[in-house]
Amino acid sequence: MEGTLEKIKEFHGHIGPYAVLGYKMGKIANEKIGKDPFSKTAVVYTDTKPPLSCLIDGIQLSSRCTLGKANIEIIKSDELKAEFTNKQQEKILIKLKPKIRQEIDSKVNKDNMIEYSKKYFEMNNSDLFEINLL
Repeated sequence: MEGTLEKIKEFHGHIGPYAVLGYKMGKIANEKIGKDPFSKTAVVYTDTKPPLSCLIDGIQLSSRCTLGKANIEIIKSDELKAEFTNKQQEKILIKLKPKIRQEIDSKVNKDNMIEYSKKYFEMNNSDLFEINLL
């Protein structure tokens, strides 16, 4: 865990829950539809301002779908979700469960951000996300 959180911190600038959750979303996509970043695209639905936009950095780091490769698209939305598609047209939709977002919005602050980030990193994906192969 510590090595991965350090990578997130190095890439994103700090460890925060939305960056960690984005990282986990990208890892799920890698497992389900493939790791090759040249064979998949991501569409990320999120706000375009921090802290919600931090989700994007986590997804870029783990999925390696990046703005530079132009295989990631950001759509401004109040809902936090990401859809990944590979060249075989296999798709996966990963949505953050509303109760997780509510917990972050109501309980996470500057003083406990790392603690909550570690908590979400260690949680089962099924407790954090609705995951649907399309």
